Amino acid sequence: MTCWLLQITIALPVPPPLPDAHYFDSLNAAQKHLDFLFTIRGLSDSLGFSKSEVNNSFYRCLDVNLIKIDRSSNKPAVNKKVLFNFIKYGLRLVFPVKPGRIERGLPTTFAAPILSGRLLSGGELIMVWPDPLGKEMGQAITPLYKSVPYAVKQDPELYAYLALMDAVRLGNPREMKVALELLEEKLFHADI
Repeated sequence: MTCWLLQITIALPVPPPLPDAHYFDSLNAAQKHLDFLFTIRGLSDSLGFSKSEVNNSFYRCLDVNLIKIDRSSNKPAVNKKVLFNFIKYGLRLVFPVKPGRIERGLPTTFAAPILSGRLLSGGELIMVWPDPLGKEMGQAITPLYKSVPYAVKQDPELYAYLALMDAVRLGNPREMKVALELLEEKLFHADI
């Protein structure tokens, strides 16, 4: 259940890309589209969760201070420091993972696009999230939630965050160090 907290929390700081500009007749329509993406229904559609899962996850995140309500806008915002510390010190303890059998799927950890040029594997097999429509073969990694393969196909930024988190979950020191540096850069220094 707690894995939903992480996906909702990760999904909040980075708005999904808007459709092409010519699609919207006005800035008002674009803002309405963006506002919809951060409703319970919008998050449910983009992440592949039920609306009740999104709602419950949101309130659990509030309870544990992963999300805070911004005083000026009265909208939820990610508590980036708490989130980063949880990923750094608690993620691999709460959501441990071991490479499984060889399956078709989507590349994750060092094989994901965000890490593919930075790290090389010592073996021939990559790590993948199982997906029957995936184009790569590798050792299966259980994703944080069953809809991860669907959600990351919709949002490349979410794909990057979750692949970095998998590198931390596996706990290999070299991958974890690079992943934490990239996560820190994306969370605290990226222009959002």
